[in-house]
Amino acid sequence: MTTQDATHAQTPSSTGPGEPSQRYTAALAGEIELRWQERWAERGTFHAANPTGPLTDGKGRNADPSSPSFFVMDMFPYPSGAGLHVGHPLGYIATDVVGRFRRMSGDNVLHALGYDAFGLPAEQFAVQTGQHPRITTEANIANMSRQLRRLGLAHDDRRSFATTDSEFVRWTQWIFLKMFNSWYDVDAVRPDGGTGRARPIGELEAEYAAGTRTASDGRAWAELTSAEQREVINDQRLAYVSNAPVNWCPGLGTVLANEEVTSDGRSERGNFPVFQRNLRQWNMRITAYADRLVDDLEGIDWPDKVKAMQRNWIGRSEGAHVVFDVVGGREPVTVFTTRPDTLFGATFMVVSPEHPLLDEVPAEWPDGTSDAWTGEHATPADAVAAYRAMAAAKTAVERQADAGKKTGVFTGHLATNPANGQLLPVFTADYVLMGYGTGAIMAVPGGDERDFAFAEAFGLPVVYTVATPEGFEGGAWTGDGAIVGSANDEVSLDGLSVAEAKSRMIEWLESKGYGSGTITYRLRDWLFSRQRYWGEPFPIVYGDDDQPIALTEAMLPVDLPDVPDYSPRTYAPDDADSSPEPPLGRNDDWVTVTLDLGDGPREYRRETNTMPNWAGSCWYYLRYLDPHNDGPSATVPVDASLDEYWMGPNHNSTAGAAGGVDLYVGGVEHAVLHLLYARFWHKVLFDLGYVSSVEPFHKLFNQGYVQAYAFVDARGAYVPADEVEEITAGDGSSMYVWNGESVTREYGKMGKSLKNVVTPDDMYEAYGADTFRVYEMSMGPLDVSRPWDTRAVVGSQRFLQRLWRNVVSEETGELTVTDEPASDETLRHVHRAIADVRVEMENMRTNTAIAKLITLNNHLTTLEAVPREAAEAIVLMTAPVAPHIAEELWERLGHDESLTYEPFPVADEQYLVQDSVTCVFQVQGKVRGRADVPPAISEADLEALALADPGVQRALDGRAVMKVITRAPKLVNIVPAK
Repeated sequence: MTTQDATHAQTPSSTGPGEPSQRYTAALAGEIELRWQERWAERGTFHAANPTGPLTDGKGRNADPSSPSFFVMDMFPYPSGAGLHVGHPLGYIATDVVGRFRRMSGDNVLHALGYDAFGLPAEQFAVQTGQHPRITTEANIANMSRQLRRLGLAHDDRRSFATTDSEFVRWTQWIFLKMFNSWYDVDAVRPDGGTGRARPIGELEAEYAAGTRTASDGRAWAELTSAEQREVINDQRLAYVSNAPVNWCPGLGTVLANEEVTSDGRSERGNFPVFQRNLRQWNMRITAYADRLVDDLEGIDWPDKVKAMQRNWIGRSEGAHVVFDVVGGREPVTVFTTRPDTLFGATFMVVSPEHPLLDEVPAEWPDGTSDAWTGEHATPADAVAAYRAMAAAKTAVERQADAGKKTGVFTGHLATNPANGQLLPVFTADYVLMGYGTGAIMAVPGGDERDFAFAEAFGLPVVYTVATPEGFEGGAWTGDGAIVGSANDEVSLDGLSVAEAKSRMIEWLESKGYGSGTITYRLRDWLFSRQRYWGEPFPIVYGDDDQPIALTEAMLPVDLPDVPDYSPRTYAPDDADSSPEPPLGRNDDWVTVTLDLGDGPREYRRETNTMPNWAGSCWYYLRYLDPHNDGPSATVPVDASLDEYWMGPNHNSTAGAAGGVDLYVGGVEHAVLHLLYARFWHKVLFDLGYVSSVEPFHKLFNQGYVQAYAFVDARGAYVPADEVEEITAGDGSSMYVWNGESVTREYGKMGKSLKNVVTPDDMYEAYGADTFRVYEMSMGPLDVSRPWDTRAVVGSQRFLQRLWRNVVSEETGELTVTDEPASDETLRHVHRAIADVRVEMENMRTNTAIAKLITLNNHLTTLEAVPREAAEAIVLMTAPVAPHIAEELWERLGHDESLTYEPFPVADEQYLVQDSVTCVFQVQGKVRGRADVPPAISEADLEALALADPGVQRALDGRAVMKVITRAPKLVNIVPAK
């Protein structure tokens, strides 16, 4: 028997000689499933009706705007060339079950599936083969669509799309332009009553022109040149270009967002090293929304783990900015510190190798410079240049890891500590990153272990500002204590607690103009450029002054042109000095274009970077609402009435005050990337009045993974799991053999590289889609990872076979149910199952709902004939999980219409009341008798019954009763006198 065998002799895929003609086999299941899938498609069974517009239900009717809506959604799938394995459909089946149950509960359910079709795998395949990535992508979509359709998912196919569709690209570019043409006004009042929101950039220009705002240098708007005016405006846009340190990944030929870099400083995709480089790139001002992204987590129903991951990634910290004047420097250096109370203990400073302070250094070393500080370089310029070159060759994580080696070099700069006037040497060290904080730190070796190690290596002084305990043996003191050694003529922190000292120091810094209390964030603006071909082009051109200019909405979409090749021009995985060259730059006819943007035809240069693949997934859920909103007359991506009906905070769904998608199911791996980005985009659209909900996704559910065994041979290579034989020894132990060779079993995720993949196609052929669905939903709680075992699937098939036999004769195919009334016992079983299954379905506990159905089904098999009322109830309750067999049985039970919109059964309370309860009679804690009693029996009656019980009388043996403990209706404990 093979461990991953997908076929079983006891479940033949076709009917053979002598077999019953109507046995529920995989062959019969397949015939039923394909037939019903065709019917559903022909009838438009799962067409979700909009309240207005062309998208009606299967009978051509619009939805009543006051009807309850339910928007259920799966995370956007990427159409992989490998197709699906049995782990992928877990979430899709779960949302399908929920959607089908909600339809039967009276909701107008919107459930659709599109494809996140831009992405690096298709582009890398194009690099290798020269085949256009669109061809690869469309073939993958077709295969995935086939596999999912065969699963019987109740999707409204009219609403499906791919992010690569030209009309979808149009709206992605439209949203980008809205961001480019917006700025964040921290004082503006939002529609939800909060303060701070995006506003059109034209309103900012009008305020400058009216004199209500002035430039940062105090000049009036009219005093600025047109180029200076554009620069002022461009620096405040939500989408902007900047020259800044970025994550450069030569191996992928592109830059990456912080969220796409792993903790060990490599690319999430491909595992290539990532380096810090200064490059001109597009950014999204997500940091403007940092507080809202944290605070609004309170209003949505998400797992605590995901909320914590987002809070930690945003990383809000309270502290102070402190300004240090640099001797002979053009600009002071500002640092952020969470411990302004330790300022008197700062004895040196450290700046990032990319810090602008190092663009100009003193010509000579200051008097008294230690040889240990200079790295044996003759001048500060030599030292800084050499150190910068060394730092550029490291990844960000390598720089952090190497901090323990205490590398660094004196820059020749001296800065003044504003607390005591002392001159502090300014070092550069690569463990300080320009992308975090201000790219500069004040070093307090008396209170920080890393600063202490640096000070020890370079012979720098150590000053303690927190009282150390008795017996302290030196080093950095990071514990609590009173503040010491922290006073000047104007302020004293001595004797205060840390919290009190922080507050007082911030007050003093602000009064002197030396700094200010502030909040900083770990979150950085979203790096939005990719040097790739297979992505959305930016709707941006550049004029002679190299300033970005937006195209008009009428010029959208900007489609991808053909290019001679798709590969990065520089492909040096370990070369930090290589530079990106986008493939779009190789089509000169497309890059250089003559356009009339309002001031006559002129020649412009197009932006040759493309957007990241996250762009489409930031708003795709809105496209499901209004998927045919195309053409010149369409002015917004989604009609306001449709947004309000499906996602508004008052749309009669389960969503809370924030509104949003009612249920979103997907993996926890998207906690920071997709979910954070989508929340940001949605809040911008909310601020600008294009959506009515504050949040995009009200309830988030993270499904677990389907895991499987993999097998490794003596070489450490994986072998095909479905070819491995399990041999059981006499002592019950097992060994695993492949081609006569012993192999080792491992356990983990299912994947092509592990050679342990079982595909849905295997399951459809061997068992049918309904059996596959029931097995996946019965494996355990949906949010817990579970092991795949093909041999266990037969249990789910037996359930459906018994259900089939309870309604249909396997010999004749005729109906076997009876129209005779059900017995009270059967009705109690049926209505208890109805009550229990409803509760389990409402709480997404499908595995326990199936267990209740199996219990009821087993009871029905004991009957000579199943009453119609019981048969119809179990068929309806089974429909969300196994819809094909349920539809077939429903039709055979005499119904002309699909059960999709039949009401889910409702339990009759009279059958939920138990007729009797077994009460236990104890004497001194030992059971001496039992009796079946009414659930409502009184304690006095129950006590009398217990005392009269023969077993109790024998145990008492004539002794008096000292105490009776009664817990009606289940327990009486009698304590006799001694």
